[in-house]
Amino acid sequence: MLYQLYETQRALMSPFSEFASAAAKLYSHPLSPFAHSPMAARFSAGLDLMHRLAKDYEKPEFDIRGVDVDGVEVAVQELVPLEKPFCRLLRFKRYTDDPAVLAKMKAQPTVLVVAPLSGHHSTLLRDTVKSLLRDHKVYITDWTDARMVSLEEGPFHLDDYVNYVQEFIRHVGADQAHVISVCQPTVPVLAAISLMASRGEPTPRSMTMMGGPIDARRSPTAVNNLAMNKSHSWFENNVIYRVPPNFPGAGRAVYPGFLQHTGFVAMNPDRHLTSHYDYFLDLVRGDDDSAEAHRKFYDEYNAVLDMPAEYYLDTIKTVFQDFALVNGTWQVGGELVRPQDIRGTALLTVEGELDDISGAGQTRAAHELCSGIPSGDQYHYDAIGAGHYGIFSGRRWREMVYPEVRSFIAKYDAAPLTATAATGSKRPAARSRSKATT
Repeated sequence: MLYQLYETQRALMSPFSEFASAAAKLYSHPLSPFAHSPMAARFSAGLDLMHRLAKDYEKPEFDIRGVDVDGVEVAVQELVPLEKPFCRLLRFKRYTDDPAVLAKMKAQPTVLVVAPLSGHHSTLLRDTVKSLLRDHKVYITDWTDARMVSLEEGPFHLDDYVNYVQEFIRHVGADQAHVISVCQPTVPVLAAISLMASRGEPTPRSMTMMGGPIDARRSPTAVNNLAMNKSHSWFENNVIYRVPPNFPGAGRAVYPGFLQHTGFVAMNPDRHLTSHYDYFLDLVRGDDDSAEAHRKFYDEYNAVLDMPAEYYLDTIKTVFQDFALVNGTWQVGGELVRPQDIRGTALLTVEGELDDISGAGQTRAAHELCSGIPSGDQYHYDAIGAGHYGIFSGRRWREMVYPEVRSFIAKYDAAPLTATAATGSKRPAARSRSKATT
């Protein structure tokens, strides 16, 4: 019922939002007589802000059309090499007529970025992808809004997520891939690679895990505490609703995006209130650059998707209540998840000093689980001054984290681990600037 009420409110607010947008232009367009009236700038700014607060935010595009490679601008085309009911595998194919740059791009490492299925769309990693494209062939998981998936496709569990990741790794080519997981997928990605290793399948050359809840018991945040302190039945009864009839996934049980967005805002309400007020002042002052930066951020931040109920509830129980991965009790399709079986894959973990989503030590816990990887091929990097988003987006990502990730991938693309090397003598390995290793 709550979902239907929300959709009704959204439908009622839509005309008001469009009216506010048109009125804002009426008070700002230089050819409009209203633009020259007293307080016109404030009227326009206020109406524009009302429009943005009332509008519906759809999934943004990656909008990556080109990237600089060795000083040459190369074209980028977004392709879909593999499509599943709940996810598309995207490839950002690069094109150039420069023979030297083309030869270099063909020799660059292949990276699979596993984006989170935890509210925001995969476009939240746009900055991550743009940086990686300068030095890598890039694939990314693009998760589908569950309200757009017909009930005929069946449920989607955490086990299905793990299976999807394995299929994507095989498609890209496990023996040549480097996998990067950001936030939530660190757990299912580690499970996927563990299962592949246990079966004797080829595993990726490296895995980079950034800001994820491998062991949510360490330095628990407000997000962790909510998941740990509420019962499984509480989540089932309070946050799960059926998709209304006006969507392809009508009747599907989901954790609605609008509820997730409410939770995001509730974590830092003062910060969002200040940001919107600053946007109003920027419009009044005519500071177009600052106003546009605000729009770009909130166009992404306010766009959220519905998560399949089965997947969400599985994640709560497996990751935040049973701690099945770190306790060694997690089974996927009857197979026990054994990270200690991983031997031919190097490991880098990244944490943000100010991360309020995944606390200190939660991602680093992967090193203790992956005991089969020689210590010389395990790395940890602490991004000083970075919050959760700062480890994969923005200035700190580009200037601090990305150089570490790029160097790590380059090292193990040139000389990947082998099962022999992993079980035999340890090879010398360069340390990251943070000097923090396990």
